Amino acid sequence: MRNFIAAIASSLALAGCASQPHTAPAVGQVEIVAELDITPGNVTVSKDGRIFASVHGMRRGAMQLMEVTGKNSYKPYPDASWNAKPGSGPNVLNTPHGVLIDGKDRLWVIDHGNWLDKPQPPKLVAFDIATGKLAYRFDFDQTVAPRTQILQDLAVDGERGLVYIADCGDDPAIVVLDINTNKARRFSKHPSLASENVDLVVEGQPLLFPDVNGKMGPARVGINPITLSADGETLFYGPMNGIGWYALPTRLFREGASDAAIAAAITKAGVKPISDGAATDAEGNHFFTNLPDNGIDMLTKDGQLRPLVRDPRFLWPDNAHFGQGSWLYVAVNQLHRNPIFSGAEDKGTPPYLIARVWTGTRGQPGR
Repeated sequence: MRNFIAAIASSLALAGCASQPHTAPAVGQVEIVAELDITPGNVTVSKDGRIFASVHGMRRGAMQLMEVTGKNSYKPYPDASWNAKPGSGPNVLNTPHGVLIDGKDRLWVIDHGNWLDKPQPPKLVAFDIATGKLAYRFDFDQTVAPRTQILQDLAVDGERGLVYIADCGDDPAIVVLDINTNKARRFSKHPSLASENVDLVVEGQPLLFPDVNGKMGPARVGINPITLSADGETLFYGPMNGIGWYALPTRLFREGASDAAIAAAITKAGVKPISDGAATDAEGNHFFTNLPDNGIDMLTKDGQLRPLVRDPRFLWPDNAHFGQGSWLYVAVNQLHRNPIFSGAEDKGTPPYLIARVWTGTRGQPGR
């Protein structure tokens, strides 16, 4: 009887503990999820917490796309064959960059195929993360993705079947793909897509970037971060080198509106820091990687821009996507120390990081 009573008391105590409210992390709390000897490009996280990342094409590793399996471990995703030597075949990831998991648990990967001695045709692929099988593929032609393209980040409306891709190449553009019809279009030549005359300064050094002839000059990169509202009705974007944050109604793309009509509908949604990545939560707040200040900034739905994180470890926070709850995952890769921005030797020093930040808002897993 004594043991029975003790067991009941123990059960009640456990139940009482379970019923206590969970203490949430502090807003802006940073946790280091992974310390890697390979350079993450973009990172995305599934609803059940699986972490996937591209490997940045400016600092290549033994694979091009990985699933992070532990604090210091990873494996090629979806398998070794897709991660064979870049350029070795049609079913190989060559220079994957943007990655994102949609609401249907498909891992979308945009592979621009450049930054190789022999550039490869750009493609968009999606993998079913439950099986690792290819769920979708689209190969871009040069009308939509010209030779100097860098299709490098994406936003996905999985419910409607629309993918929005930022091209930060020589002709900055938004490329929109309807996966229902397998038709793509290109929207370019608008001032909001171009870089502003703002220097990119990281660790106190203004960064350089090669032009089409390989001559180094001040870095001027156009459209880079790109996100969607929770309802998929508004596309947000801005240049890396710039502080403008813009919005346009996605229905115009769905309805096949003219470039002129799309251009006329673009509005300024606010200001942002010089940034490589952005995420939008379910409440309408935007979160930007802040390259000069080693951190994350938040643009509230009321239009107030404020710091969320400043962390000396955030040496080039590349992209940001939500995982579970309020956790915003960030790839940190020291990209500014790469020769492409300096013309000198690579000064990147492992570990390269995947971190997460508690925003205190309602996130959108994958976005």
